[in-house]
Amino acid sequence: MAIKTNKKIHEKNHKLTGHIKSLRLTITCTLEKHGSLFIPTLIGDDHEHRLGPSLIESLLSALSQVNSHAINGGSALITVAHGKFFCNGFDVPWGQSDACSRLHQMVESFRSVISALLSLPIPTIAAISGHAAAGGLVLALGHDYVLMRRDRGFLYMSEVDLAITLPDYVAALMRSKIGGSAARRDVLLRGMKVKGEEAVRMGIVDSTAYDSEKSVVEAAVRLGDRLAERRWNGEVYAEIRKSLYPEICGRIFFLNNNKY
Repeated sequence: MAIKTNKKIHEKNHKLTGHIKSLRLTITCTLEKHGSLFIPTLIGDDHEHRLGPSLIESLLSALSQVNSHAINGGSALITVAHGKFFCNGFDVPWGQSDACSRLHQMVESFRSVISALLSLPIPTIAAISGHAAAGGLVLALGHDYVLMRRDRGFLYMSEVDLAITLPDYVAALMRSKIGGSAARRDVLLRGMKVKGEEAVRMGIVDSTAYDSEKSVVEAAVRLGDRLAERRWNGEVYAEIRKSLYPEICGRIFFLNNNKY
């Protein structure tokens, strides 16, 4: 990745690493600040960046830090990953090894990640440089903007092929973020593996005019800088975002203010 970090946020070495170990692998994310941009990067032993307890907890910690540092606007967030996979979904084999209770716990914990993304007071961008499958696609769609490589990687909701039903908040997110019924059908009922240019035509991602990991991240940085320059009121930005997606917000947030 071409980004050179000139400022980091956190206490020791200004770097966040959530080292919460599962029984199998440690998969986590780092959080860096480059100018006005917060950049969580998915990293892990398996190079697939599967959503297990360590990565989910690390993402929640990173997003909490961003939320506390971005209250005055003038920032944007870009989520990135390196290698063949952006995120290959939940760690299903590990989750199902304990009579499905682990899988249920992961799915419910991940609800909080989507809630945190939808609550951030700044624009958010997912820079997809590889495959984004199942929960990985859900993670990407939790952002305001999605950029994807044209030459490599696909989007894939594997649940129909794995005989796994959709959690309520995932189904609501798909209805909120994929506008066309035919596109939702192909993604969810056909298990279609959608490549970049097709993903743009289907209204799933915003742009795919990039032929390398470096170029998609650089494009996300340019977009992030332009958005950050607008210096929108963060509280207003977050409330407008929530009003755009009442169904997913109703599934995710506590209904204690009668807004959703």
